[in-house]
Amino acid sequence: MTTPNKSTVEHNKENYGDLRPKDSISYVKGSRVPPLVYATIPQLLKQSVSQYGLRDALIFPNHRLSYYDFDRAVDALAIGFLALGLNKGDRLGIWSPNRLEWVLTQFATARIGVVLVNINPAYRLSELEYSLNKVDCKALVLAKSFKSSEYLQMIRTLAPEIDTCCRGELQATKLPNLRHVIVMDDVEGFAGLWSFKDITALGGSAEKLQLIEIDKNLTPDDSINIQFTSGTTGQPKGATLTHYNIVNNASLTTDRIKLTEADRLAIPVPLYHCFGMVMGVLGAVSKGAAMVFPGEAFDAEQTLDTLAKEKCTALYGVPTMFVAMLQELNKRSRDLSTLRTGIMAGAPCPVEVMKKVNNQMNMSEVTICYGMTETAPVSFQSFVDDSIDKRCETVGRVHPHLEVKIVDGLGEIVSVGTAGEVCTRGYSVMKGYWNDIERTNDVIHDGWMHTGDLATFDQEGFCTITGRLKDMIIRGGENIYPREIEEFLFSHPKVREVQVFGVPDKKMGEEVCAWIVPIAGCHVEEDELIQFCLGQITYFKIPRYFRFVDELPMTITGKPQKFIMRDRMIEALSTKISSGG
Repeated sequence: MTTPNKSTVEHNKENYGDLRPKDSISYVKGSRVPPLVYATIPQLLKQSVSQYGLRDALIFPNHRLSYYDFDRAVDALAIGFLALGLNKGDRLGIWSPNRLEWVLTQFATARIGVVLVNINPAYRLSELEYSLNKVDCKALVLAKSFKSSEYLQMIRTLAPEIDTCCRGELQATKLPNLRHVIVMDDVEGFAGLWSFKDITALGGSAEKLQLIEIDKNLTPDDSINIQFTSGTTGQPKGATLTHYNIVNNASLTTDRIKLTEADRLAIPVPLYHCFGMVMGVLGAVSKGAAMVFPGEAFDAEQTLDTLAKEKCTALYGVPTMFVAMLQELNKRSRDLSTLRTGIMAGAPCPVEVMKKVNNQMNMSEVTICYGMTETAPVSFQSFVDDSIDKRCETVGRVHPHLEVKIVDGLGEIVSVGTAGEVCTRGYSVMKGYWNDIERTNDVIHDGWMHTGDLATFDQEGFCTITGRLKDMIIRGGENIYPREIEEFLFSHPKVREVQVFGVPDKKMGEEVCAWIVPIAGCHVEEDELIQFCLGQITYFKIPRYFRFVDELPMTITGKPQKFIMRDRMIEALSTKISSGG
């Protein structure tokens, strides 16, 4: 048994209580301070507006809004949504990279109780169609395009009726519940489309009065956000979160990095993730801090230039982002002397990278987080004064107001140091998967969220993630579930069997690999399958490696043995690299 560092223990007792497991049992309980707040997202914003109205709230490359400006813009958009006939409980999808309109939509929907549905900007046709129909989206806000994704053209492909219908009267065969399509950019020639600025100009005194009445009927326990997570059994699941879930998680996460109204938080991580939307935006608003968005998507050079220009004090990112920024700093230095803290999440951080982030980027107080969308998301986080080793080798200690246990296959709590499945209980656990009681009941038992992740506790309460029960691939911070890709590839007319798994990659952490058994008498090429995937599934889900085999390694009961495939593929790739292939 190791003896905890005296200063660390004193720090915990002073601020968060004793977070160590008791009696060498893998169960920990977070502090009860600070208390949870029973508040909605609109109430959170109004509080910061009243305290910090003149301070910077949102900074984008072409926009700068104070908290007062932010509040007025949110109300104008909310009134416009009401004028469209959107009501409390309706679902509105948003499909866009990081833009001002994204954040305004996030708060405007919350203002009137409309449920915001986050759609991955990388989604293609089949994924978009499934997501919109799964939750019966009544409206969709989208960017015209982003990089290689022509969002407007894709929605026209799914709903060609947009070209001829009147605005607000869309009746699309493939998207039967969708009535409104709102484009962030100016568009002409499409009868059925709204522009974003059209919406902000809608509404009048009746909607303003309606807004006042809505305030009385919103509660923190209302569902307000649906975030899709890839499913282990096929299609994505819509994790449904309440105001109470995400308002509190955002506040407690930024507590640990000691964020205040004086801070300027850079957010290059995507808004459609909890990382950007909850930990970033809501976390900043909970403290009255400024939110700085370097661009629509992460670019190392652009992010570093923005950090220096805006004198940012905090920064979020996944390890691969930090590696790219460190490489860019070697080419051209920037003044990052104002940086202090931040969060690194999504994948383990190598010790050497952490040291460079501390020293070269001046982020001595950067913390590590662990969680999942279903838990709003953060369950574990390091403290700003934890050692580098603890911040790299573990995901920190339990968050306030949460219980976490590590259990074996029978559901029994294991001893400290023994690996088992991480289970979380508390305010942060989602309401459930939207319209999917069966899969909700598969993961939530007696209030405990079964994460599917394997981990251990040490005597100090630090948690180390050791593996996954779920067959999940983590590529560059993106969670990828093989079953979804397998089902799609299986729809190819020449594919008889398919198994998808991850193989190690130095840059991305893991890459996607597919083993294919073709239908007898058919010949299929790698390029043919790649073309089959393009435009239908997200780019990062398309396998990097393919292997065509006559049969798959199976157990005696007929179950595919992915670990054998993975080992063989790693060996083959290693041989290829060593031979210069």
